[in-house]
Amino acid sequence: MRHGTQHADVATAELDSALRGGPFHAALRAAIAARGLPLQRVQHHLSRYGVKVGVTSLSYWQQGARRPQRPESLRAVRALEEILQLPDESLIRLLAESDQGTAVRRPAARSYRSLVEASDVVDRLQAELGWSLDGGLHTLGHHERVRIGAHRELAARESQHIVRAHRDGIDRFVAVHHGDPGCAPRRMSVHALENCRTGRVRSDQETGLLIAELLFGTRLRSGDTFLFRYAVEDGTAGVSREYVRGFGFPGGQYTLQVRFTSEALPARCHRFAQHSAAAPRSGRQNLPLSGLHRSVHLVEPRVRPGLLGIGWDWD
Repeated sequence: MRHGTQHADVATAELDSALRGGPFHAALRAAIAARGLPLQRVQHHLSRYGVKVGVTSLSYWQQGARRPQRPESLRAVRALEEILQLPDESLIRLLAESDQGTAVRRPAARSYRSLVEASDVVDRLQAELGWSLDGGLHTLGHHERVRIGAHRELAARESQHIVRAHRDGIDRFVAVHHGDPGCAPRRMSVHALENCRTGRVRSDQETGLLIAELLFGTRLRSGDTFLFRYAVEDGTAGVSREYVRGFGFPGGQYTLQVRFTSEALPARCHRFAQHSAAAPRSGRQNLPLSGLHRSVHLVEPRVRPGLLGIGWDWD
């Protein structure tokens, strides 16, 4: 019994210290530990307050991997203060202080964890455009070119798709662009380059997502193939350190080329893969940078569900 009391005293002391000095994620982690609640129970309590937050999000919040920012997330933080029996505004205050600090030190590289956090936003925005699952299209080939600018930013990307319809009446594709942390989706632009035109565009500032409808101008019959090309002008974030492409379905060939400017060449480049956004990275392989063309690339003959990407290090 004495051991249990000592443990509780230590947990309470850690919580008091974290609530005074932060940061937010340390205070949240200490509060959950002090109450002895598994994350599933915390999620259950939040649902009773009418707030929906996933266990994965709660885990990332207490690790410091992500910060709650959306209105629904801020409602969750206020509910957590009651659930965890904390003083009013204690977590909100620390979160505000954390946001002020990260305004300067915001992570520059797109994290795979951000893909997990953005998945529900992708689903919502695609649903607004009437797009679900694979949209009736199988991908036979996807060639992607990414351009890194003179300020080391993700300046633009261009995609060429070769698709085959597996049901009648398909007349569009919904493209997803996930900008780097700190980007401004509303300042990005989408350009239809070949065999399509731009339709409706939706964006989400917090996750850095831009979703665009590309209209074919014709209705495909099942078995028909189609080729189209489009580009996204970005250039709205800070220093970029990787580009990641996620695949929800198996498909044909995928190629990714990343091109740099002569004013900003990376020291090293590599490719990597992940079975899922939450899985560890594997398949790391160094990529030689072409001095003449200032570019690196990867080729995947047949993609499987998961993620592929190229990362690079600056001097």
